[in-house]
Amino acid sequence: MDETWERTLDAVGGRLRKLRTNRGLTLAQVSAATGVSVSTLSRLESGGRRPTLELLLPLAREYQVPLDELVGAPPSGDPRIHIRPFRAHGHTILPLGRGAVGITAFKHVMPGRAAPAVPEPMTHPGHEWLYVLTGRLRLVLGDQDMVLGPGEAAEFDTRTPHWSGAAGPEAVEFLSLSGRSGERAHVLPTSGAR
Repeated sequence: MDETWERTLDAVGGRLRKLRTNRGLTLAQVSAATGVSVSTLSRLESGGRRPTLELLLPLAREYQVPLDELVGAPPSGDPRIHIRPFRAHGHTILPLGRGAVGITAFKHVMPGRAAPAVPEPMTHPGHEWLYVLTGRLRLVLGDQDMVLGPGEAAEFDTRTPHWSGAAGPEAVEFLSLSGRSGERAHVLPTSGAR
C-alpha cells in the first residue's frame, strides 16, 4: 500500500470522531443507529481498525455525508457546499463549510419554547462567535443571562460555561463560527461610504 493511501486511511478516524462529536452523539447512539459495535466504532475513531466500505457506508448514511468526505477524497473542483442538515440538542444544524481547517461555520434553527427552558451550560475547548438572523436567542454565559435579537452578535471562550436556546415562542435562527483550538473569528468593519 503506498504512503498516500496509508495517510488517507489514517485520517478517517479523526473525521469520524469529529462528525460524531459535532452532532453530540455517543458511540452507543451511533452503534444503535448503524449496527456497528461500540468497540469497532471506538477502534475506527482511534485508528486501531482500518475502515472498510462495509463499515463506512452505514456511518456515512447516519452522519448524512458523502462517502468521499469520510475518506478525504480530493475536491472535485466544485466549490458548492452540499448542505446536509442534522439534528442535535433538539434543533437543526446546517454545516456551512467542510470544516477542513480551523474555524467551522454552522446555521442553527431552534424551535420556539412555550415556557422558559432550564439552561444546562457546558464547556469545551475553543472559541465561538454567534450572529442572530431571526428570532430572539437566549444566551447564558457564565453568570450572565442575556437575549440577543436579529443583527446582534456575541463572541466567547467556550471554556466559560455556556448554553443557548430560543428566548420565547418564536423560532430562532443564528450563525455560529467555532474554533476548536481557540481560534477567534475576526469580523472586519467595512470602510466608510464609497
